Amino acid sequence: MKKLLSPLIIFLLSISTVVFATPDKFDYDKFVKQYHQAMVNTQKPSASKDDLEYYLSFLTDDVGNQHLPNAPDDSRTPEGKQLMRQGMTRYLGVHTDYKASILDYIIGYNSIALKHKFSAKGLRSDGSEFSYSKVVLDVLELENGKVSVIRRYGQ
Repeated sequence: MKKLLSPLIIFLLSISTVVFATPDKFDYDKFVKQYHQAMVNTQKPSASKDDLEYYLSFLTDDVGNQHLPNAPDDSRTPEGKQLMRQGMTRYLGVHTDYKASILDYIIGYNSIALKHKFSAKGLRSDGSEFSYSKVVLDVLELENGKVSVIRRYGQ
């Protein structure tokens, strides 16, 4: 019996080492493209609550969001996603035109630096028109395959 257990234990240990030594690979490239497109869809003239919910599905429930100068704090709070939902809902459909593209991105361990540009035209609630074009850098921290902190840097 002892002779049988020893090879069995070695075999089980070797299998567990192989399983744990080859963890699933997170597809950062795919994530960047899907995340960006989901974000863009929330800004289009036809943006819907479904578009917003799809974008929010990329975020942890306690997501922190720093978007200077309007949101200078990147603290994670239990209601982080709910606060983003409330803030973004007010702006759904305000654009009459929106274009965006990824310029570059860099992948780090559980992080992505996403440089992108976008331009928009739209109407404010008072009926006045607005127009802007920006290049920004979003630094995204990831946790379990979802964005846990967003830091937006731009002019």
